[in-house]
Amino acid sequence: MLPSGAMWQPRASLANCLRGVLVRSTLGADLDDAQRINHFPASPLCSLGWLFSGSSSVLSSPQGSPEQALAGERVPLSARWVLAGPQTQPTATWSPGPAHGMMVMFMPDALHLLTGLEPVELIDQFVDASELLPLDWMAMCQQVQGAPEDAQRLAILENFLDPRWQACRPTLPLYAHRYADWALHLAQRAALSGPGRSARQLERRVKRWSGLPMRELRGLGRAEQAFFNVMAAQNEGPFSWADIATDNGYADQSHLCRTVRRITGFSPEALRQGIQRQESFWAYRVWM
Repeated sequence: MLPSGAMWQPRASLANCLRGVLVRSTLGADLDDAQRINHFPASPLCSLGWLFSGSSSVLSSPQGSPEQALAGERVPLSARWVLAGPQTQPTATWSPGPAHGMMVMFMPDALHLLTGLEPVELIDQFVDASELLPLDWMAMCQQVQGAPEDAQRLAILENFLDPRWQACRPTLPLYAHRYADWALHLAQRAALSGPGRSARQLERRVKRWSGLPMRELRGLGRAEQAFFNVMAAQNEGPFSWADIATDNGYADQSHLCRTVRRITGFSPEALRQGIQRQESFWAYRVWM
């Protein structure tokens, strides 16, 4: 596997606005078709992406073997800058040749505060960012596109977002480091925001800010925590998937397997093996 991908952490003042910045470059690398696939799980995050070199397509069949994934339809991402909403199912993209891109992962409620966009209207979509984002955002996108190095691109992005985020961030702090913590504090913020304290009203606020219902957010948080625990457990020797399931609040191992397959498209063990051995799972590796 190549060190083709990295996750950059935002400056401290933006930690509750951005979950991270994924960067990948395969320029100069000799990869086969399977290695040019990029697997991503279902996620509550929104993203803004740049492609500096090469081209990319969304695969309509992201699950299964590389041959199965590549046999399905490929939908080109033709927009210069792509805005994506929360994804309720796993996705995969593919580049026909060397490529270099960057994807900024926004907490969905933070993107709502910054732009006024409703995450619920972006669910499972990849859209042309120029059709939805304000003009000053488009100027920033152009500056990022024209910068010569990734570090400069990140600095341009952070310098643009920082004053805007400090002006609109909520009084109750957001917690972005783990989905489970973020979902809990999102619920607390919903309970303290505006009139109405019924369960239905709180659920509506959470869904408006995040795009997904609280039950789905909690499920994603639990699955993420389970795989962080797997990464820690495998470094200490053999481990039991049944124990992982029990320790993370699943009814049994089958419950864990169904959840992981729904979020990632793979069984827990196939996902673990892919993270360890396949280039196409680079995003999972840098995330964990």
